[in-house]
Amino acid sequence: MALFDRLKDQAKNLQQQAQGGRGTTTGGAGHGGSRGGSRGGSRAQLVGVLKTQLGSLKTELKSGAYRDASMAMCALVAAADGHVDASEIQQMESLILGNEVLQNFPPEQLRTRFHKHVDQLTRNFPQGKAEALQEIAKAAKKPTEARAVIQTGIVIAGADGHFSQAEQSILREACATLGLQPAEFQL
Repeated sequence: MALFDRLKDQAKNLQQQAQGGRGTTTGGAGHGGSRGGSRGGSRAQLVGVLKTQLGSLKTELKSGAYRDASMAMCALVAAADGHVDASEIQQMESLILGNEVLQNFPPEQLRTRFHKHVDQLTRNFPQGKAEALQEIAKAAKKPTEARAVIQTGIVIAGADGHFSQAEQSILREACATLGLQPAEFQL
């Protein structure tokens, strides 16, 4: 936990520096009222910091629970708006296979699990969402993995430079499933 706390402090300091450069007060960073235009830059920086944090935890994130929860999270992010098209699936798969931490796992395992959840979500979104959240809940036993699942979701969601309200909502639900505070991730 000490490593994660140190990384979290580094991320917070970087974010405060980025907001300070825009004339934003640091007190509003994690509050819902500050979702304005200046958040885009700090969001992008946050995604970069989370990506670095995940990379530093790569050797710890090798369990099947993390793998499965991360693929469920990625599928939920892809389907956050209620549908997924073929190009979106292809782009998401490329992001997954290119993710440094997810390279701990064989690509076919990742593809199989991701597509299973996407298929469930496209057939019956409410049921598929419930099943994906159950898969995500399995990572709650290990706080480092639980946080890494949310971080992975944020990194994947932020890869296109845009966080939709639907993606943020899905990530907040996953936080609740894992017993984490969304504010910890600025959601």
